[in-house]
Amino acid sequence: MTHNIHGTFISEKINKIRWKPNPFDDSNSFITGSWDNDKNNIKLWNFQAGSDDADIYPYTICSYPFEGDVTECQFLSSDNFVASSSNGSVYLLKVHVDERGCISMYDEIMWDKLHKFKNGDISPCTSFAVYDNDIVSIGEDGCIHLLTALKRNIVRTIDEADSCSLKAVIFLKYNEILTGNLRGQMKIWDLRSKENLPSSMFMLSGDQVTVTCLAYHPTQRHMVVAGDEEGSLTVWDLRQNTYPVNLLSAHAECVSELQFHPVYSDQLFSCSSAGELWHWTVNKQNKLLLDEDNVDQNLWIMGDSIKNKLEVYTLMPTLHKPINSLDLNRNRVLCGCDSEAIYLINNVNIYN
Repeated sequence: MTHNIHGTFISEKINKIRWKPNPFDDSNSFITGSWDNDKNNIKLWNFQAGSDDADIYPYTICSYPFEGDVTECQFLSSDNFVASSSNGSVYLLKVHVDERGCISMYDEIMWDKLHKFKNGDISPCTSFAVYDNDIVSIGEDGCIHLLTALKRNIVRTIDEADSCSLKAVIFLKYNEILTGNLRGQMKIWDLRSKENLPSSMFMLSGDQVTVTCLAYHPTQRHMVVAGDEEGSLTVWDLRQNTYPVNLLSAHAECVSELQFHPVYSDQLFSCSSAGELWHWTVNKQNKLLLDEDNVDQNLWIMGDSIKNKLEVYTLMPTLHKPINSLDLNRNRVLCGCDSEAIYLINNVNIYN
C-alpha cells in the first residue's frame, strides 16, 4: 500500500505540530503552534477520515491565544501539554471537556518570563524536554530551569549553564539531561548534583556547528542523534562520547526536527528548512541478517557500515519553504511548515 498525502492550507506559519495522544486507538486530534503572526495561537484540530480515505480535511476545535512565537509543544498526557514561547515563558495547558461536551484550552500554570538576559531583557525559551511530570526549559540566556507540572514553583535553576544560546535539550534518564548550544557544544547534566557544572562535555564536530535538534533511541537512550544547522546527522553512543559513532550528510539545509518511531525503533524521521521530509529505514535484506545474528543489535551505532544498510525515502515532494515540525502516530506522519499549510501522510511503510 502506497502512502498518500493530504495538505490543508491554514493561512499561518506552523512552528510546532503534535498528535494528541490516544492510548486506545489511532489519534484523530492534534495541536499546532503558530509563529510570525501579530497574534499567535495554539489550535486543537480534529479530522474524520472517510471510508475511502480520499478526502481528509482537518477542522479547528478550539484555539488558545499565545503571546510570542510557539517554540515547542509536548504532551504530558492525553489532556495536558506544555508549550514554550519566544517571550521566555513556559505554559502548562489543559484540554478541557465540559459537561455539555464543549472543548476548550486553558493554562493551568504559567511560568511567566522565565528566561531573561542579565540586563533584564526577555530571552526566548528555545526549547524544553519532559520526563513524566518533570520539565526542563532552556533559552538564549544560557540558563536551565527545572520545573514540575505538579506545582508553580521553580524546582531548580542553573544560571549561566552556558555562555551562549542553548538550542536543544532531551532527557537521557529521569535525573540526566543533554543540551546542545549555538557553538556545537554538547553537555550532559546530572540533576542530582548540587554543583551547577556539567558531568560531561563534548563537541558535535570539529567545526562550531549549531545543534538544532536532538533525539534519543526509544529502547537505548544512550544512543542519541543530533541534527545541525548544515543538515547533517551525528550519531552518538554516550557510553563512549569522545567521538561520534557516525556522521551522515543528510539534508540540504538545517535539520528542523528528528524523531525515532516509538515502536519500530530502527526507523527515523527528519525534516529540514530546505522543505524536505525524510523516512530513514533499514534495508530489508540487512534487517534479516541482523535479526539472525543478534536481535538486540542497534544498527545506528554500528559505525560506517550503517551507510550501506540504510534506505532513505522522501515522504512528500520538496517544498519551497521550511518544514519546521513533524510528529508520528503509528503509520501516519504530520508536518507543519512555513508554506502556511499542514500535511498528513497516511500509510507510511513502517512494517516492511
